[in-house]
Amino acid sequence: MRYGFVMAAGDARDAAELAALAEEHGWDGFFVWESIWGIDAWVMLGAAAMTTERIRLGTMLTPLPRRKPWDVAGQTSTVDNLSNGRVILAVGLGVAGDERFWLFEEDPGRKVRAELMDESLEMLPYLWRDEPFEFAGRHYRSKKVANLEPPAPPPPVQQPRIPTWVVGAWPRPKSMRRAALQDGWLPNYIVPPGSEPGDLTPELLAEGVAWIRAERATHGLTMDGYDVVAEGTTSADDPKAADTVRPWAEAGATWWIDADWSTTTRESAERRLKAGPPRVD
Repeated sequence: MRYGFVMAAGDARDAAELAALAEEHGWDGFFVWESIWGIDAWVMLGAAAMTTERIRLGTMLTPLPRRKPWDVAGQTSTVDNLSNGRVILAVGLGVAGDERFWLFEEDPGRKVRAELMDESLEMLPYLWRDEPFEFAGRHYRSKKVANLEPPAPPPPVQQPRIPTWVVGAWPRPKSMRRAALQDGWLPNYIVPPGSEPGDLTPELLAEGVAWIRAERATHGLTMDGYDVVAEGTTSADDPKAADTVRPWAEAGATWWIDADWSTTTRESAERRLKAGPPRVD
């Protein structure tokens, strides 16, 4: 299992310094939020790339339907080259019904956002190549132009694509299939109609992992290299923090992302990072 930390607040300078601290204390990944109007996530990750050598870098997470896929491709390629191949792209549909999230435009609805997501995921592997291509979707298109000027951005170090984690809503097959055919699952639990409200549990995660394994097999894919991400909070002061993580690891999670979204101080982030990841023996 690998262990990541989310910087819940701060700027590019904080990201550069805290990512180096995370690497020093044995964390495997450093993640930042991607805002609609705020500090640029990929500038923060670019700063973090300059102060680290090993740790993986990514967002938690990028609302892909809100972004133009060619912009995302350029930003991720830039940071992947800067970091020598350490970027992870985590994507989701975006928050519905939140006025802060839809401050500048109307929510087009889940159906349209899902269409935008699928077309973006289809385009990104083409955009991560140093060559023009043709694409014709309902929302996006590309013309194949010879001698493109200015030239396409250099492809990322990681080929054939930057590892892409996708939110999948368990147990919705269409949403889960989208995640299963990429490089990792970011779980979201949707309570079935008529059921009692509840949160994602390790047991539900295990069910989702089994579903993904079967779905990938139908496409000739194995689980080798595929990531399953569990997110939660552990304390710097808890000597048994690994006990929180262990059930998720046993259920099939390959990454634990430590994220305390209520933490907004630099001091608390430093304390958690210095305590090290909650490693499961």
